[in-house]
Amino acid sequence: MIGVRCKLIKWQVVNLYLTPIILYMRLFALMLLLLSHVAIAGDEPIINIHTAMMESTVKIVGNGSVGTGFIVGRPSATNPQQFFYTLVTANHVLAGVQGDAIILVLRRLNATGDWERIELSLQIRNGGKDLWKKHPDVDLAALFVRLPKHVVRTVIPLSLMLSDKEIAEFEIGPGTELLCLGYPFGAESNPEGFPVLRSGKIASYPLLPTKKTKTFLFDFTVFRGNSGGPVYIYDKAPIYGGAMHVGATAGIMGLVTAERNITQKIEQLYEKRETITPLVLGEVIHASFIVDLVNSLPEPSK
Repeated sequence: MIGVRCKLIKWQVVNLYLTPIILYMRLFALMLLLLSHVAIAGDEPIINIHTAMMESTVKIVGNGSVGTGFIVGRPSATNPQQFFYTLVTANHVLAGVQGDAIILVLRRLNATGDWERIELSLQIRNGGKDLWKKHPDVDLAALFVRLPKHVVRTVIPLSLMLSDKEIAEFEIGPGTELLCLGYPFGAESNPEGFPVLRSGKIASYPLLPTKKTKTFLFDFTVFRGNSGGPVYIYDKAPIYGGAMHVGATAGIMGLVTAERNITQKIEQLYEKRETITPLVLGEVIHASFIVDLVNSLPEPSK
């Protein structure tokens, strides 16, 4: 299994306060640089992050639980060009399954050019013992999986997970628009089983350091089935450091873990009850925890 790298391109275009003439001159020079870069960058494959994330996101169906997960590539310690398929999801999605197996809904592009739905049975327990690994600090789970050929055409590398340094460098924070894939109430975007793409903005501050904040708020409605869905950024015209930049800022910000609600306890003379009011906010676990968990998995013997 070969992974395809996706770089965060960080070419600075111009200072926002340059005169129009200097602006045009520098833009022209930059376009020449861009064309020359494209001509010599044959060893740096460029992937469409939207397509790659769509194909790598899977529906998880179990007895008593439904959720979302996505497949990432864990590099082999002995061969960096080889990857182990790794399923990442929210821990409560797997923990809520009654029984030893789940169904993963995947897709495969067949010889006729049509997408074929693949429903794969995956064992998650053996004799009542969980086969996945849970992160000790957050609601996150991961396990290696064996997949049929060609169901994941582009392996999502761990390098696509945004680090604290990159979040700070690209000035990602409150108001930044993000995208999320998932299966709200188990709903699919089509009969082939692809996920539903939605968007929202970062709704909390601060984000850093991620080891301390652990999660951030995401302004979108979370439904049952969204848990475990990947949250990522794609900005094709980024502005940071007081300048515009050519080339997209792209990367995975984290994973949906829960919806944020307010619970009110109401007590009357002959009645006690609770009311739950949704805030139309999701909680997202930072990608740095995904990297830590996947890297901590012991390499399989075969």
